[in-house]
Order: sequence, then C-alpha cells, then structure tokens
Amino acid sequence: MDMKRIKLGNFEIGGDKLTILAGPCALESKPMAEEVAAGLKEICQKLDINYVFKSSFDKANRSSITSYRGPGMEDGLKTLAEIKEKFNLPIVTDIHTPEQAEPTAKVADILQIPAFLCRQTDLLVAAAKTGKIVNIKKGQFLAPEQMKPLIKKVEDAGNNNILVTDRGTSFGYNNLVVDFRGIPIMQSFGYPVVFDATHSVQLPGANGLSSGGDRRFVPVLAKAAMAVGANVLFFEVHPDPDKALCDGPNMVALKDAEALFKQCKDIFELVKGA
Repeated sequence: MDMKRIKLGNFEIGGDKLTILAGPCALESKPMAEEVAAGLKEICQKLDINYVFKSSFDKANRSSITSYRGPGMEDGLKTLAEIKEKFNLPIVTDIHTPEQAEPTAKVADILQIPAFLCRQTDLLVAAAKTGKIVNIKKGQFLAPEQMKPLIKKVEDAGNNNILVTDRGTSFGYNNLVVDFRGIPIMQSFGYPVVFDATHSVQLPGANGLSSGGDRRFVPVLAKAAMAVGANVLFFEVHPDPDKALCDGPNMVALKDAEALFKQCKDIFELVKGA
C-alpha cells in the first residue's frame, strides 16, 4: 500500500524530509517553553528538518494525584497559541476528553491521542471531526496489528489526516520494550509512523508515585527507528531534565538535541536513499 503524505503548513509529514515533534512534556512556564521552542526551531532549521512544537496543557494520566499535570486547558492553549504565533511553528498537543477536541483544534495543528486512551471511540471521533491531523499513540498494551481498527474509527469519522505513534510495549512490570517490527507493520496501514523515543524508555510507575526512565537509551532507540524506516521522531526536550516537573528521567536535554537530531537525520537520509 502506498503511504499517504500528510500536509502540514508548508511541508509534508511522511515525505522525503525528516519531521520531528519535540518539546517539554508539560507546559511548566512560558519562558521555559519559549526557550525550548526557539532552540529546537533553530536546530531544525540548521539541519533542514521539519519541526512541530510539542507540549501538553494537561497530563491527565500521572501516577499520583499530587503529580504536576500542567496549567490546564485555558491557560495552556493561550501559551501554545502565543508560541505558535511568535515562532511561526505548528503545534501538537494531547487531548484527553471529547470536549477538549474542538477548543484545542483552534490552536493545535495535530491532536494527539494518549496511548492509554487510544481505544476510546468518542475521543477518536471528536478529534477526527475537527479536521485536524490526529496522532494516535499505540497503547502499551496493544500489538501493532490492533491499531488498524483505531485508524478506521478516525477514517469513518471523515478524516484521513492520520499519524500513528509507537511508544513501546509493556513487558512485565514497570518496563517497556520496543519491537521494531511494529513500524513497518503499522506503515502497511497507509499512514506515516512516528517513533516516540523518550516515552519508550519510560519505566511506568517504577518510582512508586511517579514513573522512572533511563534517557541513556533515547539515542539508541531513535537511531534504530530511523534505520527501520520510521517517518517521524518524537522527543520530549527540556533545558534541565533533572529539574523537570514531569517525565524528567526520559527527556533529552536541550543542549544535547542538535547532535542527536543530526545523527537521526543522517540515518533517515541513508535509509531513504537506499
């Protein structure tokens, strides 16, 4: 099956140029978000990579009720809209309920369906009906083949602007592994496949009241995904991951992003030219 190229602004996702979705896990402060947006935009322009700014206004699936979730939808969307305008960047962010789809679509170019919610029909349909690109993250509990019916839910709601993301698969307690066969399997459904390199090193719930992770393996998995032929990479990036309020153990330090992105681009282009 030929893979659909997804149009976003002045570039295509799934084409001959690498696309990266990246930014802090959750919006912590506007200055920090702007620092990451400016830094990553500069890196991606230098490397000739398509860039989409990613951050969440709410992380509704945190391990503990006391964990930081974000500024909430109203304030978060305001910040994302300001970043979009100031830096002329497309935006990807999560939604957790059907009611969030329409207001979020006024700001975001890509509506992301969290992995834990990927089977929720009402959420998928609401996202689809906005007409925006829908990025469905594969649940840690699903085989790659099980994504096909979820794609069909979005298609049947009238939307063919779809991305599918792999972010690892549950392997025993508190651990995820990546089966790279999943990338070509999901590409066979006709849409570009994103590889989420930072959530794939997460250790869910491993710290009791929060998830752990091991960012040492982010470059390993990202480069492997490029070698397999993934179309898009997803990274959570922070100026100081050890001080991040959400997902710090998994995130890439902003200072390390350029070298990593360049390595990934080189592999992406080598595979594309093979």
